[in-house]
Amino acid sequence: MEVINIKEKFKSIGEHWSPQIAGALNGQLVKLAKVKGDFIFHHHENEDELFLVISGKLFMDFENSETKEILPGEFLIVPKGVSHRPRAIEETEILLFEPSSTLNTGNIINDLTKQSLPKI
Repeated sequence: MEVINIKEKFKSIGEHWSPQIAGALNGQLVKLAKVKGDFIFHHHENEDELFLVISGKLFMDFENSETKEILPGEFLIVPKGVSHRPRAIEETEILLFEPSSTLNTGNIINDLTKQSLPKI
């Protein structure tokens, strides 16, 4: 058992859109990431994703032209199968909670795909 200080963990993250594992439980991972700019539209066939904003402001775009704004202390759950694109105008710190099988780019494999995530 270890107490995790999220703010301290974020200090070790230098790259945007590169989630890192802060913890694991029951087949789920707690991931931390710094994000800035636009990601890609993608979906996850079998996994829901939880996005919790720690600092900054996250926008979640959906293919139906809807956009959700998520502020610090708020979270959004994107259901499996729903195409989405996270983006942030300024650097934003987020916590992700999702099954360990979840690939950051979902159904898309490209240069943003992280096959193996470091633990912090």
